[in-house]
Amino acid sequence: MHEQSELIIKPGMGALHYWKDIWRYRELFFFLAWRDILVRYKQTAIGIAWSVIRPLATMLVFTIVFGTLAKLPSNGVPYPIMVFTAMLPWQFFANSLTESSNSLIDNANLLTKVYFPRLIVPAGSIIVGLVDFFISLIILGGIMAWYSFVPDIRMLLLPVFLLLAFLASFGAGLWLSALNVKYRDFRYVVPFLVQFGLYISPVGFSSSIVPDKWRMLYFLNPMVGVIDGFRWAILGDAFPVYWPGLALSASLTLIIFIGGLLYFRNMERGFADVI
Repeated sequence: MHEQSELIIKPGMGALHYWKDIWRYRELFFFLAWRDILVRYKQTAIGIAWSVIRPLATMLVFTIVFGTLAKLPSNGVPYPIMVFTAMLPWQFFANSLTESSNSLIDNANLLTKVYFPRLIVPAGSIIVGLVDFFISLIILGGIMAWYSFVPDIRMLLLPVFLLLAFLASFGAGLWLSALNVKYRDFRYVVPFLVQFGLYISPVGFSSSIVPDKWRMLYFLNPMVGVIDGFRWAILGDAFPVYWPGLALSASLTLIIFIGGLLYFRNMERGFADVI
């Protein structure tokens, strides 16, 4: 006879056991991520082309409104490039936040039937945003080639700012996904936050138009530091980084992420009962 191993789940198991469970359920993580990617596009008329059309349409609108009509400065860089460079982190943040905030509700049947670390669900949703990000990065390369714009070696620092964008979106997503289980109103709050955030973040304009006396206050929006970092890494000295502001945004990003992780873990035990 073959001995069968047993997995005993007890309340209050330590953090180390929890992270080991995440590694043990890594195949479920990849399955959920792949499923979310397929579901996102399989019932759309033009499929993955939406990942191309949406940022291009937003870039076109911002270029016309802010660049042509309002004549805001682009620091010597073609306005479409300036806008699309900011669209990379913003689109990743907005898509990841939207997907992760609804992820627990969308997987309610799974949560109530089987044990696994619930953190896997919002984490898998972030992968959808990464797919859109890399598609948009390819588009940006085409736009820069059209304008004969060549980035310098600081482009190699782009993953650092992508990591900040990941922590900001994942941390906020953990907060909102946990809150969404208990208070379903947050399903309607998230689209408003994303829309509002688009206009208070330097996506369609440069942070240089913000007066110096308001600059540190402006960097209380974590995405300001992320977007300015992207522009500095890709577009060079035309968009110098305000390092005290970037440090503030990075610090707030870490606080949001750590706070979101702790809050999610604290609420996780009751998800199956509340959802």
